[in-house]
Amino acid sequence: MAALAVAGVLLPATAAQADPRRHHRHGVVRGEVARPAPARPPARGVARNGALPTAAPAKRAADEVALRPLVIGLDAADFGLPTWKAVLNRVGSPYDVLLAKDERLTAERLVRPDGVGRYNAILLTDNALLHLSGGQYVSGFDDVEWQVLWNYEATHKVRQVSLFTSWGTFPEDYCLRPGAEDSAKKYTAALTGAGGKLFDYLKTDASIPITDSYVYRSTLAPNCAAEPLLTIGQYVVGVTSTAADGRERAALTFTSDQNLAQTDLLGYGLLRWATRGVLVGEFRHWVNVDVDDWFNYTDHLYPDGHLETEPGFRASGTDAAAADAQQRKLRADYPLAAGFTLNLPYNGDGIDGEAPSQCSNEDTPDPLTSYSRCLSKNFRWLNHTVTHPELNFTDYDESYEEIAENLEIGRDTGLTVPTNVLKTPAYSGLGVYNPDPDAPDTDPPTDFGLAKSNKELLEAAKDAGVRYLHGNMSFPSHQPNCFNCGIRHPLRPELLVVPDWPTNIGYHTTAAAEQTLFYNSFYGPKGKFPFHDHDLNYTEMVDYEAEVALQHVMSGSAYAHTLHQGNLREYATGRSLTSDWLRAVVAKYSARYQVPLLNPDWPTLAKYVDARTAHFAELNAKRDPVWNKAKNTVTYTPGTTGSLFLTGVTSSSGETQGYGSDRVTRVPITAGKQVVATAVPRR
Repeated sequence: MAALAVAGVLLPATAAQADPRRHHRHGVVRGEVARPAPARPPARGVARNGALPTAAPAKRAADEVALRPLVIGLDAADFGLPTWKAVLNRVGSPYDVLLAKDERLTAERLVRPDGVGRYNAILLTDNALLHLSGGQYVSGFDDVEWQVLWNYEATHKVRQVSLFTSWGTFPEDYCLRPGAEDSAKKYTAALTGAGGKLFDYLKTDASIPITDSYVYRSTLAPNCAAEPLLTIGQYVVGVTSTAADGRERAALTFTSDQNLAQTDLLGYGLLRWATRGVLVGEFRHWVNVDVDDWFNYTDHLYPDGHLETEPGFRASGTDAAAADAQQRKLRADYPLAAGFTLNLPYNGDGIDGEAPSQCSNEDTPDPLTSYSRCLSKNFRWLNHTVTHPELNFTDYDESYEEIAENLEIGRDTGLTVPTNVLKTPAYSGLGVYNPDPDAPDTDPPTDFGLAKSNKELLEAAKDAGVRYLHGNMSFPSHQPNCFNCGIRHPLRPELLVVPDWPTNIGYHTTAAAEQTLFYNSFYGPKGKFPFHDHDLNYTEMVDYEAEVALQHVMSGSAYAHTLHQGNLREYATGRSLTSDWLRAVVAKYSARYQVPLLNPDWPTLAKYVDARTAHFAELNAKRDPVWNKAKNTVTYTPGTTGSLFLTGVTSSSGETQGYGSDRVTRVPITAGKQVVATAVPRR
């Protein structure tokens, strides 16, 4: 059962699913509780046949490799597999998986018949791939297989990363020596100078949390070719090293999980280092916030617990001015969010056409309309229908009028509104509704699937020029099967469903006391879905919910977070529920990162999601770009027509954007037509 959103309030389907992290993260996928740290690994043992592999001289370097990493794990239960897969899936990189216990590694597995290396990076889940056999721990690879792997890496100049590494010299020496080891709930690691260069998207003084992990706090062997990346006090927990045959390796000495912050912070940097920054896919950080129902009234929960539904709460003109001031202060205080602008999905029925454009309450029949006109260029406007009806069963004419008339009213008011984006009220009309029409608004809806969407609405939306519909990550049917993708609507493929993230900022709360009351009534120890062991105060609640949203941001999710117009009430000077939460998210991000938060307008965001969807469709064609390191070219013949994202590559036919020290290029592709681009590798 999945989490459900009702009028912007996030509801778990059962009490057992009431951990807010589950609902926010990636539905019930990203946010599941992290795995416990594995038991203490044994002392590093012997190869499968009992013999230690010996180094062999490197062969002559080969120049060509496919842009596809190889993940090597022990077996299907290897805890490191989901972690590497999550890193690669977020980037949008193709990859293969080899399980050492199930498949023998041969040279043919690594090199194509034409001599091109099949892989541009080797990603080990564990440096020795040990398992218990016959009463002793042995490696999943025997000495011959290890040597095959090392010969490939040396010949094709391919780097290797070990996600979890202990000290010792088996099966090869990373220069790590005994220090201290334990399974601790939390450590904080620091970047060294070398670590700051490798993870250059992080602040050099960023604190790296290491939680729920088994940690080998190591020392480095003297006079050994290694450089520390991460340290905990006097100990090393991340390292790069060079083997005697010239192979380059990186290693972490603690376990990781796909749901932990350490994976978000370090995973991409390790992949980028392994590939020398030339890879299929891209990884960036985004923040977008929709504040729904502008010009409308919403229910109002008061601090004493009573709910006012008529008329409810409607933002004032001065609230609009305060919202603009708060976003300007956010930009000034946090330069990484310098481009941030709020999205305001609006309902035109609440606009007073007689209200003049002015930032004043004087001589106007509706200050909110006047201020909104005056500040119209300072926000981004989205079509949210005229009267905010549920569109689950509306006919074509009503659906079309709600969409088209709202555009006309908004534009007559002076708002710049994209035609091609529609956010339906409460995501209605998209197969999620309560089958009981008399059920209270707070009852959770049922997800019947996109195939049960309102066909009349879809037809009307298409005819009105809509191409992108907002979905909701609370509903399984709205969750794409690839990261930062959308869903081509099964009944109308012309329409792309782009999901939003819900938040636990109540749609009916306007001030700190109201939000605290609501939150604890849901997630406090006596709440409907008890999760926290005590009622949180407002500061604790904001901090916790900001951490949830930060996880989305750090994972690279581009989807917008949804709040509601009451959340923009200026309940104290310079403060609203929206700005309190948003500032906490951006502050936490800014303490760790030095690359900007992207904040495109909705049409640009939707086109990016569309391009990511096409990117993953091309990955399904199972073709790989080939990097010729001697010529510094990347050559590719695609299997589909659409687009492909490449990092560390420029192309005259593509659109290249800088992000930190990365170059991200979206290359238009046509099935069967070769693309030749230029590689820009990192050191």
